[in-house]
Amino acid sequence: MSERATREETVDVVWSGSWVAERLGVALEGDGELQELLGLALRRNPKRAHLLVSNVLGKHVPQRPSVVHGAGFELGERVRALLGAQEARRAVVLGYAETATGLGHAVADGLRDAPYLHSTRRPVAGVEQAGGFEESHSHATSHLLLPEDRDLLASGGTGADASVLVLVDDEFSTGNTVLNTIRALHALHPRERYVIVALVDMRSAGDRDRLTVFAAEIGARVDLVTRSTGTVALPDGVLERGQALVAAQEAEQAGRAEEAAGAVEDADSAPVTRVDLDWPAGVPDGGRHGFTPAHRAALEAALPAMADRIAAELGDAAGPAPRHVLVLGFEELMYAPLRLGTALEAALGADAEVRYSTTTRSPVLAVDDPGYAIRTRLVFPAHDDPADGPGDRYAYNVAGAGFDAVVAVVDSTADTPELHARDGLLARLAEHTGHVLLAVLPSYVPATAAPTGVPGTPTPAPERQEPAVLPEPLRGPDFSSYAPQDVGWLLQDLSDTELEAPTEEREEAIQSGGAHYAESLPVEYQPSADYQALFTAALEASAARIARAVGTVTETVLAERGPRPVLVSLARAGTPVGVLMRRWAQHRHGLDLPHYAISIVRGRGIDATALRWLAAHYDPADVVFVDGWTGKGAITRELAAAITEFEASGGPAGFDPEISVLADPGGCVRTYGTREDFLIPSACLNSTVSGLISRTVLRADLVGPDDFHGGKFYRELADSDVSGLFLDTIAARFDEVAGQVEEAAKELLAADRAPTWEGWAAVERISEEYGIHDVNLVKPGVGETTRVLLRRVPWKILAKRGAGADLEHIRLLAEQRGVPVEEVDDLPYSCVGLIHPRFTRGATGADGKAVQGA
Repeated sequence: MSERATREETVDVVWSGSWVAERLGVALEGDGELQELLGLALRRNPKRAHLLVSNVLGKHVPQRPSVVHGAGFELGERVRALLGAQEARRAVVLGYAETATGLGHAVADGLRDAPYLHSTRRPVAGVEQAGGFEESHSHATSHLLLPEDRDLLASGGTGADASVLVLVDDEFSTGNTVLNTIRALHALHPRERYVIVALVDMRSAGDRDRLTVFAAEIGARVDLVTRSTGTVALPDGVLERGQALVAAQEAEQAGRAEEAAGAVEDADSAPVTRVDLDWPAGVPDGGRHGFTPAHRAALEAALPAMADRIAAELGDAAGPAPRHVLVLGFEELMYAPLRLGTALEAALGADAEVRYSTTTRSPVLAVDDPGYAIRTRLVFPAHDDPADGPGDRYAYNVAGAGFDAVVAVVDSTADTPELHARDGLLARLAEHTGHVLLAVLPSYVPATAAPTGVPGTPTPAPERQEPAVLPEPLRGPDFSSYAPQDVGWLLQDLSDTELEAPTEEREEAIQSGGAHYAESLPVEYQPSADYQALFTAALEASAARIARAVGTVTETVLAERGPRPVLVSLARAGTPVGVLMRRWAQHRHGLDLPHYAISIVRGRGIDATALRWLAAHYDPADVVFVDGWTGKGAITRELAAAITEFEASGGPAGFDPEISVLADPGGCVRTYGTREDFLIPSACLNSTVSGLISRTVLRADLVGPDDFHGGKFYRELADSDVSGLFLDTIAARFDEVAGQVEEAAKELLAADRAPTWEGWAAVERISEEYGIHDVNLVKPGVGETTRVLLRRVPWKILAKRGAGADLEHIRLLAEQRGVPVEEVDDLPYSCVGLIHPRFTRGATGADGKAVQGA
């Protein structure tokens, strides 16, 4: 295929990067084709405001399918010429999700005999990971490698010696992602040669020498094949000016949004028609699990008939035959829609213009100007139940492009009610075209047993990929007042079950051994006006201090546990902290970290079903457990023991039992924001500062072996809910404390942070000194003492002599419940709460207050 044949029809009088270039001084410097290949746009990203927008990739800019496929195919032919026919047959091609999945597949087509695999951000239940990696600049989730044939990456599935690995991305900018991938895979499957393929090589001068040094470091040959070469010239301060420009444009566009929405609402929507393509049995819908030469041959044979079905359906539409048609793929599903597009071009011939693009996770600013690469955008909710939770998705340069018809191509996993909803993708497309066709491809499911029959024969796939029989996370607003993206609750909803009991009855049952504390719930404490005012004042006074701790613990986690950890809060005290850590990562680094809440019960362990769910969707090594604070370290020890027991019973291995906390006054963990014992306002209240969710419940008659632990959503307390106020007040101080966080994190990362267990020793001493003889009835620290006063029957409070404002709410609660406060010296905490050691109902009076001397 010639260079001329692959050139696109996008050479306009105005370059589609001029709008950004004129305002920010950004320039593309390189060969003469560079501005034909690339435009510029802006995005909200703390690391890189500008976005290089390819005109031949088929992601953001609709382009002729033959041009898009031809660009990748021609690169594959060049790789084949570089390697020679014999070596090309030993190559394996690896593409990067989501942007380069189609490009990589087209490169594999150009090599002819190479199998293909692309990374994925969609975990697939029951499919073991063969590896994974991160993209430091990406807003999205981790890359997973899920080949059906575990031998694919080692030898291309042939069983021969290690093959050449060809890695394909849309642009080679710093090289970090590709080189880190090679380093990781080389450690697993060493080979003599790698080839990196990209449409454009945009490395800076400083990055260009790294490839030679890297090749020598691993002892392999590393070649680079690109279509065009250049650099991006960025003036000083461009990031800050770019962010300000994005904010100004978004504010201006928001002012016009309501009027535009009303106009669209009044318009007639196009019909949506489902077309049955009769996809060939056993052919994967893409390269998520591998795509072999046998698959390629079967697909090529079936493409003309599938294109004819689409053409016939377009011809049956009411009105004149459509002349301007868009084939729209879906996120990682790029190659199958692309090849349907090339076949449709051939079927319709000169009577129609066919274009191709795909939807994306990537949020980009749209500006309706001929000198800007992203003229319009459609926003709609995710419709494939993504593992990292719901969120917005986008289709660019579709609205206003004058398409007579749009053929939307999705896999069966994504054919969900969200796709067909009033605000879903199909409805948004129908607002901007005359006819929408929906083509659903069967999601390929790897065989669970070893393949049988003739080698190379595709494995038949079911019509729809079914998830493992595990419950799904609950999200707001149906469960909790948190936004759905803030947290997924790995709990079952027991809101309609009567679980509350008077505090005195619960305490007697717990201490007598008649019941476990997790089998019932205390009656939710409703704060007095004085106490509510104290909470509000304490929140405002401590917001910066908490923001500093949030930032410090988050930066420590990112530095030590990788750039894309999966935050798993211990419900419920850990949940507000997990949400805040997620917000810090998003605000400071543009990271959209997954966050879940899981139940752990002292004496009963962690929710094993929830751990199995996490292992089915993520690499257990990426899970970071989060809690609010440590007291004496009981939960720290409980988690370590529970993980050991879980693995010993056959559960997936790899979970790190270390807990990351906001405050560690007990010296019980390595990863923390501070070791000071101060007031964390979320400890002052119960559900009304934790998304209106109760503490967790574990009772045999309610929770089966394959159920999540339970919890309640107190919708009736919505008027008292301050969960959002707590989060917003602290997040508003993030920028203010950023410099302090940077210094604190550096100090912590360089320090000896080994747990001292100072708190546990103090608790044992207090237990004996006060004749309690049970460490479980000694609750050290401001947070634990607050919970004693709110949930249990307190005996007395020990306060560190001279402790000030951090204990105001403790003194107020103690006064309300008639609990004495005793000031003591040599206390490693600000305060310690003692639960009444010989509790009977006689230990409290009729008003529930403690009886002195009981």
